[in-house]
Amino acid sequence: MVNRTPADGPAVPAVPAVPAVRTVLGDIAPAGLGICDAHDHLFLRSPQLPGQELDDAEAAAAELSAFRAAGGAAVIQWTPYGMGRRATELPRLARESGVRIVAATGLHQAAHYSPEVLARVRPDLAGLFVAELTEGIGGTGPRAGMIKVAGGFHGLDRHARHTMAAAAEAQRATGAAIGVHLELGTGALDVLDLLCGTLAVPPDRVILGHLNRSPDLVVHRTAAEAGAYLAFDGPSRAHHATDWRLPEALATLADAGFGDRILLGGDTTTAGARSVNGGPGMPYLLRRHRERLELALGADLVTQFLTANPARAFAADWARAPRGSR
Repeated sequence: MVNRTPADGPAVPAVPAVPAVRTVLGDIAPAGLGICDAHDHLFLRSPQLPGQELDDAEAAAAELSAFRAAGGAAVIQWTPYGMGRRATELPRLARESGVRIVAATGLHQAAHYSPEVLARVRPDLAGLFVAELTEGIGGTGPRAGMIKVAGGFHGLDRHARHTMAAAAEAQRATGAAIGVHLELGTGALDVLDLLCGTLAVPPDRVILGHLNRSPDLVVHRTAAEAGAYLAFDGPSRAHHATDWRLPEALATLADAGFGDRILLGGDTTTAGARSVNGGPGMPYLLRRHRERLELALGADLVTQFLTANPARAFAADWARAPRGSR
């Protein structure tokens, strides 16, 4: 591939794209991400979680400070469009805490939105996602660095299929990774059939979230063999009694040669779960959770889950298709 100068000028080699992680303070080399919470939330609002909104900027700052003190260096905030991302707050929080923050575009399950919001954004979801990834959230905010969508419980409804089709279109235009909320950890193979089969998204651009909630080792291995990243997030949830199965699941994947597919996250979704409010919060991932996994799997492998793997998973070439090419 070459770039050509105007008229009859000589052809010159194209400059190869350099993968980067797109943070709210700008693009960085993947190796600069550091120890990463690959799925969490600083801000989140939903009618499904009344009274538990994450909307306090100072509490978010305190949580980041506690995460940093525990050894954390980066947080991927999976909060998508219309769920209280507080995008304009994120650059300040990143600067003050020293923690790199990656924001998300995308759309969650329909239950998290009013019918009016869905009617407004559905006609050009792909355009919305691309704009937030390349121009900025809300037109003037920081750029998103990933796309977040969601499946349903053991299936994909019409909303999920429409949203994933838009995510695939935006992925082709930008190179961004697509993170997928799996309801109670289910439906992973249906998601891969749609995204990577029908919609032709490269498997290594797909991150399957919440697989710890359904400790099905056959599904885990099948998804890893397909080439997707597997996120095991949300430890210490009272209603997810699967933490004790996690070392076995991760060891099985690593022994089969898929240690490079595994991501770890905290997925704090309610105010009461924050460490500053007495919950486990973001620091738990690097304190009790990491310590327990290291005892079972070894420190080197767990460090890979927290550093090298997210650096690859969230890096992109950030190619931008010309306007009107969709």
